[in-house]
Amino acid sequence: MRDVIIVGGGSAGLAAAVYTCRNQLDTVLFERSVLGGQISLTNEVENYPGFPEAVSGPELTELLRRQAVKFGLTIENRAVTALSKGDGVFHLETDGGTETAKVVILATGASPRFLGCPGEKEYTGRGVSYCATCDGPFFRNQELVVVGGGDAAVEEGHFLTRFASKVTIVHRRDQVPLPP
Repeated sequence: MRDVIIVGGGSAGLAAAVYTCRNQLDTVLFERSVLGGQISLTNEVENYPGFPEAVSGPELTELLRRQAVKFGLTIENRAVTALSKGDGVFHLETDGGTETAKVVILATGASPRFLGCPGEKEYTGRGVSYCATCDGPFFRNQELVVVGGGDAAVEEGHFLTRFASKVTIVHRRDQVPLPP
């Protein structure tokens, strides 16, 4: 049984691991996809504390990983499929077996929905973005297109009006919700 299992290997999960491992808690981090999460897809990060100059997402991820591993973190590429609590401990079902821990930290973050259109992968982090709050300032005085459905597309588009000269929303329905 572990002291701590962290589910999610983005910046929040890695930061949590630094604290748990520094405090000598036996910690494992499960990440089902890419270590670093969405930040690893970002070409230039300007809004992370402690980095007054921009840093690339992959570089920031590597620094976070190295720091956590230095304090004893174990990182495993596993998907958690179920979580329950019984007998005072947490039970996690993963694609690599069952694990138990005294504490579980859920830092699962978010995953973008990809369009699958030509050029999307090549331009991710270089004009194609999945986070208006993170990347909006990079697009000052530019014409932008937000693609999506539901409240999220409208909210992101509304937010981007602070920076862009024009925002066009491409929505999958015949009506869009009004922003709050």
